[in-house]
Amino acid sequence: MLRSVTRAVFGLAVTTAAAVSSGVFAQGAASPADLVKDAAVRAAIDGAKASEAQTIEDQIRFCEIPAPSFKEEVRGRELQRVFQQLGLQNVRVDKAGNVLGDYAGASARPRVVMAAHLDTVFPEGTNVKVKRESAVLHGPGIGDDCRGLAVIVAAVREMKKAKVQTPGTITFVANVGEEGLGDLRGVKELFNSTLKDQIDRFVSIDGTGIHVTNVAVGSHRYRVTFSGPGGHSFGAFGMANPMGAMGRAIAKIQEIQVPKQPKTTFNVGRIGGGTSVNSIPFDGWMELDMRSSDPASLAAVDANIQKAIDAAVAEENARWGKPGVITVKKELVGDRPAGSTPENSPIVKDGLAVATVLGFNANLGEGSTDSNMPMSLHVPAITVGGGGRGHDAHALTESFDTTDAWQGTQYAILLAVSLAQK
Repeated sequence: MLRSVTRAVFGLAVTTAAAVSSGVFAQGAASPADLVKDAAVRAAIDGAKASEAQTIEDQIRFCEIPAPSFKEEVRGRELQRVFQQLGLQNVRVDKAGNVLGDYAGASARPRVVMAAHLDTVFPEGTNVKVKRESAVLHGPGIGDDCRGLAVIVAAVREMKKAKVQTPGTITFVANVGEEGLGDLRGVKELFNSTLKDQIDRFVSIDGTGIHVTNVAVGSHRYRVTFSGPGGHSFGAFGMANPMGAMGRAIAKIQEIQVPKQPKTTFNVGRIGGGTSVNSIPFDGWMELDMRSSDPASLAAVDANIQKAIDAAVAEENARWGKPGVITVKKELVGDRPAGSTPENSPIVKDGLAVATVLGFNANLGEGSTDSNMPMSLHVPAITVGGGGRGHDAHALTESFDTTDAWQGTQYAILLAVSLAQK
């Protein structure tokens, strides 16, 4: 849920020594309001609006390259090619498959990472052809996160064209593994290995509109498998049933009470198992998800669900008088840490100030994004939208209204430059 913020905010008050065309940086005035007066920065911002048609073409092209989680390589190669073509330095692909390129500043630090994720929730075989209807684009993933990829490319293009200089370095990243069971593997690799201890500020461009997400909703995801000997539905009747244990578990989970504030949720999202209608199954499985922005609340609902599962197994075994027949295996397949970046932190203030300077409205909100990882590590981080208006994210009917979508690229450019100050 997004929350309105009406109080005044200010950008980072810092002094830089970079030699930039208009002298704004040399004067030490580095707030977004002053940065926007710099000739090169202004040219990049204006260029974002003028070249929006190219940004839309990129967005469509990226989206028509299938990229399910764990199979982002082809789309990643295209982003690698574009990064090289635009002249980013040290373009490389790390062990996880993240594509990185540096927009070198006067020094290596501070290092700002501007990221957008490569993967989508849609499986292989999904028709990803994008259709246009006037100003609206229709296609799976067109807003989440093909828009983010197009925005980081447009930001690089216009900053290069305008010859924007920054005191610190901006590393642009097209990362893998944000969606579903990708479990943030891309940003985990960035922070644990590829750029370990090198990231000073992190921005994820994810979704549409203009917003600032500063609260990370954490999640635990499990695949739970109930197992037993199985048998004929008639001949072996009286045997404990894995599906029975799973059904009991689901019923118990549905009765768990959770706090409304902080919002805490749970969901059994997929189930499966068995071989035929006339066979007692030898296994049954379910996948479940639980979420909260509060680590303690997330831990509490996790513990209650574990108890519910164990109790269900015991009850199913007791029901048929054969203790120990049904066993259960709980696999943690997703662990997104909860966290937050305080509202009074410089990066949040800058995120809001940049929107104000450009004449946009930006509210604070919460969500589950790549920024969860840096927030949990207390690295200054926010997630922002890429402009435009998106509908039906994660559905085959996903769409993106391109009206004034250039605002997202302008926002990304000024935010990147602002955060790259000393």
